[in-house]
Amino acid sequence: MMSEYLNIALPKGRLGQRVYSLFEQAGYDCDDLKTGDPGRKLIFENNLLNINFFWVKPSDVHVYVERGAADIGAAGKDILDEYNPDVYELLDLKTGICKMAVAAPEKFIEEPDKVLRVATEFPNIAAKYYAGLGRDIDIIKLKGSLEIAPIIGLADVIVDIVETGTTLRENNLIIKDIIMDISARLIVNKSSFNFKFKRINELINKLNFNIEKIKK
Repeated sequence: MMSEYLNIALPKGRLGQRVYSLFEQAGYDCDDLKTGDPGRKLIFENNLLNINFFWVKPSDVHVYVERGAADIGAAGKDILDEYNPDVYELLDLKTGICKMAVAAPEKFIEEPDKVLRVATEFPNIAAKYYAGLGRDIDIIKLKGSLEIAPIIGLADVIVDIVETGTTLRENNLIIKDIIMDISARLIVNKSSFNFKFKRINELINKLNFNIEKIKK
């Protein structure tokens, strides 16, 4: 019988539900998680498989994994690049697919000799991107509804996640450049990977097998 538990942190919301489906298809399911209300109950246990799932805020998953409260987690590539946690990134889960993009009003014309005002929730990603271009910028850190910033003159452009582009179009913004592709990634605590290698490696292999099968 398996003696060691695996603690798995899932991001709340649609992404977490998609990621859980991948675990379920790989044979790592939990009946309580499917029947419970994820808005109320946060920890779900399968004593037969010796696994615990728990819901956390998407931007906090990497903290739980890095600190060892979770052995495994699923986090967006945007979060990983923004915070650069000390974890192993071992598998692209091929879900939660979107892009990090620069967007601006349709009529915006950039003036290279002026400092560019950039509104974003991802200051580190934005800073790295513009540093690579040798561009002077003023980062304005905001949370949510970034599209309004250039409309009311707070910023020139925004750096944000784009999935369908509908919100941009509705606010007369267009994509100027794509910074990176984003998807959910499986991350693992470094110590857990050493001490629970057999179980974690088995899980990764099963997840990867099912992801490849879905692609076909």
